[in-house]
Amino acid sequence: MSIATILCCSNVVFKVISLIMENEIINRVANSSLITFNLEDYYHKGERILYDIKQNLFQELILKEKDFRDFVKNYDWSQYKGKNVGIICSTDAIVPTWAYMLLATRLQPYANIVIFGDLEKLEQALYQEALAKINPLDYENAKVVIKGCGDLPVPEFAYVEITRLLTPVVQSLMYGEPCSTVPIYKNIQK
Repeated sequence: MSIATILCCSNVVFKVISLIMENEIINRVANSSLITFNLEDYYHKGERILYDIKQNLFQELILKEKDFRDFVKNYDWSQYKGKNVGIICSTDAIVPTWAYMLLATRLQPYANIVIFGDLEKLEQALYQEALAKINPLDYENAKVVIKGCGDLPVPEFAYVEITRLLTPVVQSLMYGEPCSTVPIYKNIQK
């Protein structure tokens, strides 16, 4: 191979390297000021349990006060330690309000959370409690992406709640992934 060929090839390689460097792929997402807010970070990992008061009803219809109070007094409530409990009545019975209140007083010392409602309402209450702890001012004038896809079940309530909390303070709010967002809100005054 002649020196002229080597110089010519070297020149071509140099030009190719120069072109690659000039057209370097830039990750605009990584370099952007977007903040990703992942609702999965607020998912409570504790077990979710329903306590159905129908098991305490005579023929699943009638609450006998004395029997119920004896049950509540003598039952081992410690099995609910650290669990998330929703109290329901799955039968069409008339249950006095005080009965649910009495159950709550026995569950509360052990359970992480006690609510009246099904698993959907329980999940909502867990997210409400978790999101109430964030400081919206930490996101003041920020461009925030609420992460959309994930591995854990995040209820629609959580998306609406974080939108309600952040809209007054953010510059913009988006849904999805930083590389592919759906605009939700933009404060045109900021």
